[in-house]
Amino acid sequence: MKYLKFIVTGIFFGIVLVKSEAVSWYRIFEMFRFESFHMYGIIGSAVVTGIILIQIIKRKKIRSIEGNPIIIPNKDKSIARYLIGGSLFGLGWALAGACPGPMYILLGTGVFSMIIVIIAAVLGTFVYGMVKDKLPH
Repeated sequence: MKYLKFIVTGIFFGIVLVKSEAVSWYRIFEMFRFESFHMYGIIGSAVVTGIILIQIIKRKKIRSIEGNPIIIPNKDKSIARYLIGGSLFGLGWALAGACPGPMYILLGTGVFSMIIVIIAAVLGTFVYGMVKDKLPH
């Protein structure tokens, strides 16, 4: 029962992504071919919403449910890490047809080929954990 709120939120998020066609391989394909604004609109509105909420949290000094202050550290400024990481993420997204969140949603909708993508994502995360100390952060 402790995690019920997270399960309900995840189910709601999944329904929203399916209904908005954000998990549609065809919509993702259109985005990477610059044929449609649909996905850029969804991603852009999420970025703007995130910026607004982060600013509200910082300026109003909002606390967590436990009463602890929410501290959002500044990011290190490095162009190479964002270019390389973003390119790898984009290539994986383009090849798989899904980014990490929708992988599980697509599996839930019956796209069982996503099992391969999920296994590859978990393996990639494991490999990153093994080599992260040797990478330029």
